[in-house]
Amino acid sequence: MQMAQVIGGYSLGGADLLRRAMGKKKAEEMAEHRQIFREGAARNGLTETKADEIFDLMEKFAGYGFNKSHAAAYALLSYYTAYLKAHHPAAFMAANLSLAMDDTDKIKILVEDATEICGLSLLPPDINLSVYRFTPVGEPGKKADRIRYGLGAIKGSGQNAIEAIIAARQGKPFTDLFDFVKRVDKRQINRRTIESLVRAGAFDSFNIDRGILLASVSFAMECAEQAEAEANQVSLFGGDDSDMVSGPEYVKATPWSDKQKLTEEKAALGFYLSGHLFNAYAEEARQFARTKLADLIPAREPKLIAGIISGLRTQMTQRGRMLIVTLDDASATVEVTVYSEVLDANRALFKEDEFLAVHGKISEDRFSGGLRITAERVMDIAGARASFVKALRLSMNGQADAGKLRDLIQPFKQSDSSCPIVVQYMKNGALSEIRLSDDWRVRADDNLRTKLADWLSPDNVWFEY
Repeated sequence: MQMAQVIGGYSLGGADLLRRAMGKKKAEEMAEHRQIFREGAARNGLTETKADEIFDLMEKFAGYGFNKSHAAAYALLSYYTAYLKAHHPAAFMAANLSLAMDDTDKIKILVEDATEICGLSLLPPDINLSVYRFTPVGEPGKKADRIRYGLGAIKGSGQNAIEAIIAARQGKPFTDLFDFVKRVDKRQINRRTIESLVRAGAFDSFNIDRGILLASVSFAMECAEQAEAEANQVSLFGGDDSDMVSGPEYVKATPWSDKQKLTEEKAALGFYLSGHLFNAYAEEARQFARTKLADLIPAREPKLIAGIISGLRTQMTQRGRMLIVTLDDASATVEVTVYSEVLDANRALFKEDEFLAVHGKISEDRFSGGLRITAERVMDIAGARASFVKALRLSMNGQADAGKLRDLIQPFKQSDSSCPIVVQYMKNGALSEIRLSDDWRVRADDNLRTKLADWLSPDNVWFEY
């Protein structure tokens, strides 16, 4: 405003109008003010070129500039927050996480900041230890070095529900799912809230698989309703015989695989907290896609990379529809461009939270300063195995049932497959290796490996590359 007044000959009121016009970025008003500024500058002996140069500087500053008092306030706030982050990182990051509880994308960024930069540990949500917000945790007399996940950051939970949980556990901690459902206020907590807490891992301290817990929620609620209905009834012998009745048992259900556990966890929290989906494939994937995403550099020859699809978005180009795939292998995330030729031929492979191997060109992106990756070929885990697996190897001893092996393999037989089965058989101290005939070649399928691993144990079943 002072420059407009001294150089452009504006009055204080006119300078304020110029300030407002610059703030609103109205092109027509700015053009008028530019001419007024030129005329005022000319009266002060400045050329039109010099006047335009000064006006352009004023316009640029107006895009994002502060007066001294404003800048000083921001500087002081920056100093305070930097001090807190440096000297009280757990409390500072817990407060920031609590502030962003409704935005899972922000929470993910803050969690990475807290764990990777500040060196803090993030404790999972716990039905007996967590409160509504994120809280700093430390040993008595020592600085907090951990953060306990807040129950309020779980999707499907609400503040009233969490406060009801905290109130119910004041007397003593919950002992199991049935005890929890029996004691909490049913007016504040519904089935959807309990299921979200299970998916997030809040009941893991009970040492019961999440799949079994989720399958037991309805039964637990029925048991709680029945117990409430019987609460005021007098026993046959005139006393309370509740101690003589054994507690209900969990519903029998198939335990979750690591993949399902993490997928459900992401649905409840917005990201993977207890692990990463790629970890289930990492050891195997590194045998054909050896370079981590964090270690990628531009190369003349195409490279094979692998990860889990964490995001998908489409764009229209002159070449047709284009897909941008965000690939994540726990070391880093990269974006892969998939043009219509590759996209149309492999559309079924592009699903979030699924494994994807990409053979493509890696070059420098001069616009962003990062990497530009263009897919030439894509494969799911089955396709990668079909291309690179040498054999499915099994380790068995004399106690193994050959008939059961045949029954497990039968549904996956595929004589034209490139995956033979090799059995390492040990009995009475002798070891032999048996290669099954080509009639017993199989698809290199995750379900087959899971079924065989459940029978023989995971260490005795592996794909050889």
